[in-house]
Amino acid sequence: MRQTNDRLIVGLLGGLALLGALWLRCVWLQVVAAHRYTALALSQHQSAQTLPAQRGPIVDRAGRVLAMSVLAPSIFANARAVTAKRQVAAQLASLSGVSAAVIRNRLTQDRGFVWVARQVNPEVMTKLAALGDRHIGIVEEGKRSYPHGRLASHLLGCVDIDQRGLEGLELMFNGALRGQAGWRSTWRDAKGQLLIGPWTAQTKPVHGDTVVVTIDTVIQQAAEETLAWGIKRYHAKGGSIIIMEPSTGAILALANDPSYDPNAPGESPAERRRNRAITDLFEPGSTFKIVTASALLEEKRIVLEEPIFCEDGAYRIPGRHTLHDHHPNGTLSFHDVIKLSSNIGTAKAAQRLTPDELYHYIRAFGFGRKTGIDVPGEVSGLLNPPTRWSKTSPFIIPIGQEVAVTPLQLAVMTAVIANGGMRVHPHVVDRIQTPEGRLVRSLERDAPVRVLSPETAAIVQDILTSVVESGTGQLAKVQGLIAAGKTGTAQKLEPTGRYSHSRFVASFVGFAPVPDPRLVIVVCIDEPRPIYFGGVVAAPMFKRVVEQLISYMGLDRDDVA
Repeated sequence: MRQTNDRLIVGLLGGLALLGALWLRCVWLQVVAAHRYTALALSQHQSAQTLPAQRGPIVDRAGRVLAMSVLAPSIFANARAVTAKRQVAAQLASLSGVSAAVIRNRLTQDRGFVWVARQVNPEVMTKLAALGDRHIGIVEEGKRSYPHGRLASHLLGCVDIDQRGLEGLELMFNGALRGQAGWRSTWRDAKGQLLIGPWTAQTKPVHGDTVVVTIDTVIQQAAEETLAWGIKRYHAKGGSIIIMEPSTGAILALANDPSYDPNAPGESPAERRRNRAITDLFEPGSTFKIVTASALLEEKRIVLEEPIFCEDGAYRIPGRHTLHDHHPNGTLSFHDVIKLSSNIGTAKAAQRLTPDELYHYIRAFGFGRKTGIDVPGEVSGLLNPPTRWSKTSPFIIPIGQEVAVTPLQLAVMTAVIANGGMRVHPHVVDRIQTPEGRLVRSLERDAPVRVLSPETAAIVQDILTSVVESGTGQLAKVQGLIAAGKTGTAQKLEPTGRYSHSRFVASFVGFAPVPDPRLVIVVCIDEPRPIYFGGVVAAPMFKRVVEQLISYMGLDRDDVA
């Protein structure tokens, strides 16, 4: 009997201990840990989502789309719930193009959400549904698309997979293009499906603005085709063509070669993505004589008919240097010194300017400083002040040596002559507007700066017209149209500091039609072979572009010679 009582007491005590433990556990769950479990329950039944904003498009001056956002399917998975990870990884690899090893590694993570493959082919959606795995899903997200492929790629730039601007206008105007994401908070059922109703709270996303650029797709295409033709014909390393409105500074085309496809920027090295027109420096050579001639005429230190003895093709200057002309010219008028591009005649005439005066005009034309174009990556060029000039500098700077420039700076220089003496602010973006077309803002630009008097600009314009008519730029002549320009052939510097005898930059700067130019065109070709003269390599490319644009630009017969 006593044994029975002992058993009952032990059982009773054990039951009381169990009840006490359960009571303590209930107190713990309902009081001490209540907040944590409430939050856990809410996380399972409440959904907070980010509603992505659509990135705004970039369009040309006529409204043609250059960059846009489209929806692309992306595959995700609940990595914790996927069981046969190796088998699933192999199936997804065959659909997505991502390696099975990479997918398997992602599925082994202890996470409820992992990306399997992003922005895949839309055909994958149908094939994935056939797998029937509820732990694998698809969500559509924005993907940047450039419908014209490589066209204007160096200006447009590119984005990363999350549509953040990396280069070009995509980077410069990322804030305006990306928009503002929204959010949504609602309940979901036991299967994880969203329950949308009166209890749902949300803020709609604000889609990105539209960036309207000054580029004309047709003109850009003509520039790029001409550049590719010239580089192939002359076996060149690369090059740039810029087309600009001389009166406004609006860039109508900016072409670089080599180029890349912004739809797949990772497939091209950084070398191909570089915007050469604003980043590459070179000595301008004879195109720089425009600055020298303008300064001399503006300061009235010379007249066009004044004769200058150009020696016998060789002229010894201070610093143990000798200047050479391509052909011995004897005595030439100053007009013909520029028309025939005499280094000796230009250097001699330039001695009538003090170093400070010459430096002033070089700066006034926009050299040695950034132009301020609204594209990232621009460099300022190289220009030493007169205090750092050598005895040789006053003779060789006037002919385009000892100074480094960009193709864009040459375009600004040429526009000064074309528009009557004003330095304009080059720009690519015209305005920013909402998706509905309402103006957000017009971009502020520097006001034009007077560099030359209209009279001096007109005289230089006449000289440059003769360069094309009967001087070194005759291969730029366009039948039925009066054009003006200047050739340039510059030796590149070797690592030793000496000028190369095999590596050159051939260039041509010009405008048309004369007397009321609507286009400034700059052509710069890097290391053409075997011919390297600007008048032979770059001038025909100027002509080719103008010929393609005469009809498209709708030039009146009054403009045609």
